[in-house]
Amino acid sequence: MDTELARTFLEIVATGNFVRAAERLNVAQTTVSARVRTLEEKLGRPLFVRNKAGASLTPAGEQFLRYAPTFVQLWQRVQNVVAVPEGHESVLTVAAETSLWQPLLMDWVVAMRHTLPELALRAHVDVPWDLVDQVADGLVDAAVMYAPPHRPGLKIDLLLEEKLVLVTSDPNVRTVNHHGYLTVDWGPEFAREFGANFPDAVTSGLSFDFGPLALGYLLAAGGIGYFRMQAVASYVASGELHLVTEAPKFSYPIYAVSSTDGDEAHVEPALAALRGVVSSEDD
Repeated sequence: MDTELARTFLEIVATGNFVRAAERLNVAQTTVSARVRTLEEKLGRPLFVRNKAGASLTPAGEQFLRYAPTFVQLWQRVQNVVAVPEGHESVLTVAAETSLWQPLLMDWVVAMRHTLPELALRAHVDVPWDLVDQVADGLVDAAVMYAPPHRPGLKIDLLLEEKLVLVTSDPNVRTVNHHGYLTVDWGPEFAREFGANFPDAVTSGLSFDFGPLALGYLLAAGGIGYFRMQAVASYVASGELHLVTEAPKFSYPIYAVSSTDGDEAHVEPALAALRGVVSSEDD
């Protein structure tokens, strides 16, 4: 089956509309309609019911939706494995969730270029919930993440017990009960521990769901907030930020995630390189 047919099907499901699917695929609406007709002919069942609201799935469409993403992802995986650049043994896709690409993913790729020159590398950054699926489906060989969910088929190894520390741009401001406090979404566990340690904390007027963005704001506009120790260490050393030493620190562990069905001959050396990077940063 042409994977474009499955991709088109998934785009219609995502947008709920043939017209919007055509726009996102950058093709004519007639092309989308033709692909759907071809797919329905191959499967022998109608997949969509068109109505004023857009397009809804038939029972056969609901069943096909269970398998279409895996079909597309498997084909992508096959293309990645087969398309090995000349002079390399294999292709390895490594990834990190968005807040970990710098410096961890960057340093990991640099280390592998030196220690594993026989591997062609693809580096990928994504949100954690998608990364877990990509590792499980074999699209990503190994990823670094915070708090990955435990699922069958995943191998999860603790890499680093990172700390979230309270830092401030003004050494005279040393409390979270301040108008300059920045709330950063470090996940539900941090929120619970923060609430237990600061039961009387006022609600912040500024919040972020992405740590690097919050840190950029802190450096540009000032304030106080909790951040990853590794991310702020250089700014503390330079005097741009100040560590609130009396404030509680919170654990924020980093994990390496790989598939139990992965190519251990190449994934294990890659993970060894990652552990070497973590050890050197700890030193």
